[in-house]
Amino acid sequence: MDDIKTVAIKDRAYPKILQEIKDPPEILYYKGVLPTPDSLGFAIVGTRRYSTYGKRIATAIAEDLSDAGLIIVSGMAPGIDTFCHLAAVEKNKKTVAVLGTGVDERSIYPKTNIGLARKIVATGGCLVSEYPPGTQGAKFTFPRRNRIIAGLSLGILVIEAKEKSGSLITANFAKKQGKKIFAVPGSIYSANSKGCHLLIKQGAKLTESVDDIIKELNLPISFVQQKKISGDNPGEKLILNALREEALDIDKIIEATKLPASTIASSLAILEIKGKVKNLGANIYSICN
Repeated sequence: MDDIKTVAIKDRAYPKILQEIKDPPEILYYKGVLPTPDSLGFAIVGTRRYSTYGKRIATAIAEDLSDAGLIIVSGMAPGIDTFCHLAAVEKNKKTVAVLGTGVDERSIYPKTNIGLARKIVATGGCLVSEYPPGTQGAKFTFPRRNRIIAGLSLGILVIEAKEKSGSLITANFAKKQGKKIFAVPGSIYSANSKGCHLLIKQGAKLTESVDDIIKELNLPISFVQQKKISGDNPGEKLILNALREEALDIDKIIEATKLPASTIASSLAILEIKGKVKNLGANIYSICN
């Protein structure tokens, strides 16, 4: 992880899409493999204080976009950013993390994501920064790096953001760069939805699935929706039906299916092994996409 490279704006290897923005970095410091000139990047950003709803959407859309051949670009911040990078590396797909610090491990923030940073590089992705090794994060470095997140991407999806959010700063950079902006709607009672709803009112594409992104960008990508996941026995079918609308904890699954707790526990374990459901943490389950 100590192999830090540089690329100058005049070099052939410098991402062409980033050269086209108003104020591209003169030099990029990076670890891993820079996206090739014909690579297609797409940014996904969101709040650090995420909900189960936000985590589920971030994971699902990042997985689907990775499968479609897009490189996920984000900022490796805690929360939504982290889940998007994880979704890509867990599928052994490339992802680009744009940092507001140096890319050396002593500087990376948050420290809890050093393991993730290593995985990003190991799966053919890249850590990128305009700041030299040894640069610690400051108030201005993180908002400033957001123009690079937008600059490396064809468009940007915001998943859960308050009205005053770093994610909206990234969306504003994207707008100035002429990029497509997408936003996921949420509850009108949720503070995390305020920023997304504001973007939608301003013209962002309301996004419910990866199809909305693929169609709006008019990309020459062969994207095939996965087959609807179904159960192999009556108990599995009841559990999957209960999870169709939203992620649920075990108590809610028991309530919805009327199945014994022991049956629910064993069935969920089997469904996890089969790759049909996933535990989002705290015994909250969702259907895999």
